[in-house]
Amino acid sequence: MKRVVVLGSTGSIGRQALEVCRWRGYRVVGLAAGKNLEILSQQIAEWKPLLVAADESLHPELRARFPGLKLGTPEEVAALEAEVAVAAIPGLGGLAPTRVAAQTGKRIALANKEAMVAAGPLLWQEVEASGAEILPVDSEHSALFQALLGERREEVAELILTASGGPFLKAPEDLSQVTPEMALNHPRWRMGPKVTVDSATLFNKGLEVLEAKELFRFPLERIKVLIHPQAYVHGLVRFVDGNLKAELGPTDMRLFIQYALTYPERAETPLKDLPLPGVLEFLEPDLNRFPALEVAYEAGKRGGVAQVAVSAADEVAVEAFLAGRIPFTRIPEILARVLEATPSLPLTWENLFAVDAWAREEAKRWA
Repeated sequence: MKRVVVLGSTGSIGRQALEVCRWRGYRVVGLAAGKNLEILSQQIAEWKPLLVAADESLHPELRARFPGLKLGTPEEVAALEAEVAVAAIPGLGGLAPTRVAAQTGKRIALANKEAMVAAGPLLWQEVEASGAEILPVDSEHSALFQALLGERREEVAELILTASGGPFLKAPEDLSQVTPEMALNHPRWRMGPKVTVDSATLFNKGLEVLEAKELFRFPLERIKVLIHPQAYVHGLVRFVDGNLKAELGPTDMRLFIQYALTYPERAETPLKDLPLPGVLEFLEPDLNRFPALEVAYEAGKRGGVAQVAVSAADEVAVEAFLAGRIPFTRIPEILARVLEATPSLPLTWENLFAVDAWAREEAKRWA
């Protein structure tokens, strides 16, 4: 029986990962969560994990509800004996346990894009030293992973990520008047506030471009974005002869989570008979309308700690927008300002966290 630890178990990806484990009959040996007491309690009651990590404020109540429950840190959960770690703690908070999962030789079902954006080369060093694996859970990166299987790397001309375009693909014309309520009204999905705003600015797609660069170790200039409002084709690979290979299907994250857990096998799911859309559209992104995407590309070109800086700055800028302190159009401006001031430092674990802290303070200054 496959053993799994879920890092970020009470979030959307974590809950769906547990549903996949239920489908497959896997044993969940560890859970790492935040402050959602009720959902975590339900998970503990069902899965009876060997170790649980949660915000310290929950510890007294968890001990009262589950006498004998062993509590630890996310890093200790990541170090448990298991075949797979689902890495779904958002932001740099998920980096340390993801690193431990790599050091302990697990397959990492990676749903934390910031970890690869900020520390891709460093994580690959850990993976290669331990014999671990990284398999993507993001739909776009899973699509590219699947489309690249069996193909010769030298015959790949470009990787193409798709984006739905978010709520402001065509309107309103003046984005400076966008309110948080408007930005959070995604036409297709219900996600957390940060990711939803990033989808509205297209910076989320910029982060995914940087993730693809690090995950597949592919030249940035050969990674492209297309707007695809139907969100049915998740990623395409264009080959040197002009042929295209795509992965397409319903945008249900359980499909991509399961593939990361079961690879190289494919297992049947309740989703196999969902209907096909009648129309598929592909459009070039408007960088004048969505300059945050261009900032992400520029960070990728600069290398070093630049990707760390813009990722951290975005968290501050989005928070300021949601709090009503800055207009929507100020978000990419702050990213560009922080990137311009970012020091040229090599990417090391020490520099990563130092620049992350610096970029947050620099972004607050501009916000």
